[in-house]
Amino acid sequence: MPCSSSHRLFARSCLILLAACLIGSPLRSSQAKTVHMIETGSTLLYPLFNLWVPVYTASHTNVRITTEATGSGTGIAQAAARLVQLGASDAYLSPALTHLHPGLLNIPLAISSQMVNYNLPGLNDRPLRLSGPVLAGIYTGRIRYWDAPAIRALNPGVPLPHHLILPIHRSDGSGDTFIFTQYLSFSAPSWMRTTAYGTTVSWPPVRNGMGATGNPGMVQALDTNPYAIAYIGVSYRSAILKDHLGQALLENRAGHFVSLTAAHVMAAVRARVNATPPNQAISLVYAPGAESYPIINYEYVVVEKHQPNPSLALSVRQFLDWAISAQGGNAPSFLNRVGFVPLPPRAIRQSEKQISEIR
Repeated sequence: MPCSSSHRLFARSCLILLAACLIGSPLRSSQAKTVHMIETGSTLLYPLFNLWVPVYTASHTNVRITTEATGSGTGIAQAAARLVQLGASDAYLSPALTHLHPGLLNIPLAISSQMVNYNLPGLNDRPLRLSGPVLAGIYTGRIRYWDAPAIRALNPGVPLPHHLILPIHRSDGSGDTFIFTQYLSFSAPSWMRTTAYGTTVSWPPVRNGMGATGNPGMVQALDTNPYAIAYIGVSYRSAILKDHLGQALLENRAGHFVSLTAAHVMAAVRARVNATPPNQAISLVYAPGAESYPIINYEYVVVEKHQPNPSLALSVRQFLDWAISAQGGNAPSFLNRVGFVPLPPRAIRQSEKQISEIR
């Protein structure tokens, strides 16, 4: 039976529709374009990002993340300038910077701590006791020798040498400098009045003092300079152990000298976490409590909440949600390798809320 013109028109329309579907399906499958993200900043966070990225991108094959260790100051500055998507920082955003860049978020990803290390020939296996006021005295040059009365008083019976102390500080913009100088500021009022704290400070001129770039530079400078002292992020503890350098017991706010252990870090976290504001800009340094380790901090990623396109915004949100998850980046298999501790539940909820604002 011959087809009517209406039947032929219907059949032709169906063929056109089918062809469009066949042509369109490859286009739809190719819409998962590769998304590129750049992370830069904190040398303390750098080892953790380098553990995270290969694992995350293996299961998110359309995501590419490059990492750079440039110091927290650079991480903040480049995130603020929208040159990178992820600015890693040990320091939270200052009120002035938040006012200048209202779209910036500082989102905690984990919790880290800081060591005070020394290269004291014959004594590197002895955990010396050091306090904030004594460290402030060393970094101002008021305490010049290892056997100074103030150091001897904290370490009775230890055969301290009569040798000049070589204090090493960060010469780049550094979150490690931020939290170390907070410890000095909070425990030694004279330091707060004269030098205060920041990612960069005007270091007092000290005989034999020297600067170094990044945590790797601090480790190298300490290792190659006997009688030196330095502040170094916990993620470089394996390098300190490998080079057989000393690690101090630090005096906390309660007046107790404590070692850097996960238990002492968590004691400080419990003492301060409930004070964390919604924007999560807070210092965890010098927390109260007999068992609290005195130099701990949130490790932040600084992100612009208004991303250039929805695809990039989605990828940033997904990566950060994974990073703070106990089944993802906050799993012990990652954090234990760099000496970090996971975010407590309250901080996770706050970080999740901030991440949800990225669009």
